[in-house]
Amino acid sequence: MSVTSHYFDGLFQNSDDPWAFRQRWYERRKRAMTLAALPRERYTAIFEPGCANGELSVELAGRCEHLVCCDTSRRAVNLARKRLASLSHVDVLHASLPQQWPAGQFDLIVFSELGYYLDRQDLHRWIDRALASLTPSGQLLACHWRPAIDGCPLNARQVHGILAERLQMHRLLTHREDDFLMDLWSHDATSVAALEKLG
Repeated sequence: MSVTSHYFDGLFQNSDDPWAFRQRWYERRKRAMTLAALPRERYTAIFEPGCANGELSVELAGRCEHLVCCDTSRRAVNLARKRLASLSHVDVLHASLPQQWPAGQFDLIVFSELGYYLDRQDLHRWIDRALASLTPSGQLLACHWRPAIDGCPLNARQVHGILAERLQMHRLLTHREDDFLMDLWSHDATSVAALEKLG
């Protein structure tokens, strides 16, 4: 069974930053690497599910014309809305995925630290919804913590394995560390240098 919203509500009940996104160098470095991994300087529309308190969302907002982010925890959504209040091109939604998927098409979906909270059935449904909402040149970036997390149905290796099998897209980037996995898939295989007609 997928982890329920009560788990995340509990995490945010006593802290506005339960994973120490702002304090930990690990988290700040991972955000920088996530942004650096994106092959395009600008995107038309980005979707960030599981946005938590909006720390990564702020950075993604600077890379797109429209950002949609969501979280299953009402407290997290309120914190993210406050964090992003000055950005008129950002929508923060309260939603449980994969059931409550936002409308619209996205040329980037950022699937960060979320997949292992879903069971296999919900992850497959999540991928179905993602594929249906990606544009013909759309991309999906996945990043997940590698050590096992108590109570989670899946681990990072399983999540990225299922993504690779189901997406059937070009894998433009793979990064492996003891701490996390990062992969970026794209419908379009053109490299950054080729896009700028270098070489």
